[in-house]
Amino acid sequence: MQSTRHIKQRMSQRGISQDMVNLVLAHGVIDGDKYVVGRKEALRRLRELDSERRVLTKILDKGGVAVVADGNALITAYNCDSKNHWQ
Repeated sequence: MQSTRHIKQRMSQRGISQDMVNLVLAHGVIDGDKYVVGRKEALRRLRELDSERRVLTKILDKGGVAVVADGNALITAYNCDSKNHWQ
């Protein structure tokens, strides 16, 4: 989306960064003509990120995880090791 001079001025006046705007556009709830990330939504998203971080840490501890799929069928899963050269 193209930013108008008006939004750039208001962002500057209100201490709203471009990263904040991008996050709201990506994860906000659409309410008419606006995207909204309120306090509850921000807290919910932080909990999701905390959970994802825990899972990613476990994957790192295993050296990575691979899942083999064929179409919609999940065939197998295994821990990656140095032989697989995944980084």
